[in-house]
Amino acid sequence: MRPSASRSRPSTEERSLQSRERELVRQYDDLVRAYEATIEGWVRALDLRDGQTEGHSRRVADLTVRLAEAAGICGAQLGHLRRGALLHDVGKMGLPDGILLKPGPLTVEEQAVMQRHPEYAFQMLRHIDYLRPALDIPYSHHERWDGLGYPRGLKGDEIPLAARLFAVVDVWDALRNDRSYRGALPAGQVVDEIRAGSGSQFDPAAVRAFLALLEREPELVER
Repeated sequence: MRPSASRSRPSTEERSLQSRERELVRQYDDLVRAYEATIEGWVRALDLRDGQTEGHSRRVADLTVRLAEAAGICGAQLGHLRRGALLHDVGKMGLPDGILLKPGPLTVEEQAVMQRHPEYAFQMLRHIDYLRPALDIPYSHHERWDGLGYPRGLKGDEIPLAARLFAVVDVWDALRNDRSYRGALPAGQVVDEIRAGSGSQFDPAAVRAFLALLEREPELVER
C-alpha cells in the first residue's frame, strides 16, 4: 500500500521548524567563531605589547591540552581549558608599561602590582558567559600547591585541576625559551627545576603526568 503524501512529506510547520533550527545552529556557530576570533585578537595584542613572550600563549595552550588529555580530561572541558590557557595572561592588559616591560628586576611595590593580573583577568572575563568556564587558568595559575601563591592563597586540591596542570607547562615553556634577561635553559635543567618544585610549587600528580608526557613524546624536549 502506498503511503499517503501527508506522511511522506514534512508539513509546512515542520519545514518551518527545521529551517529555524538550522538558522539557530548557524547563528550559534557564527557567535562561537566571533568569540574565538576575539580571543585570538587579545592574544595577538599581548604578543605585540610584550614582544619577549611572543608565541608563549599558543605554545602553552597546545601543550596544556596534550597534558590534560593524558590526565583524562575530554570533551567540552578541553575547549574551556584551551581558551583559559590562551588567555592566562590577559590580565596583564591592566598593567602599566613601566612594570610589564621593565627589563630589570621589579621592586617589591612593582611586584605587588604585577601580582594583581590574575584578579584583573577575573574581572575582565567573569561577566562573559562564553568564557566564564575558562576562568580557572587565568585566575588561578599562580597559586601554589603549598598555599604560598597568589591571588587567593589556595592550597592543594583547592586549586582547580586545569590551573595545576597549566602551572607546570607554563614554567616549562618560560624556562625553555629566551627572555630579555636570560637565554633558554637546557631541557634537563628545566626538568630538574620542575621536579624540585613538586609538592611545593606544583601538584606532584601534575608533575608526574607532565614528565611521563615528555618521556612518551621526546620531540617536546627537542623543540
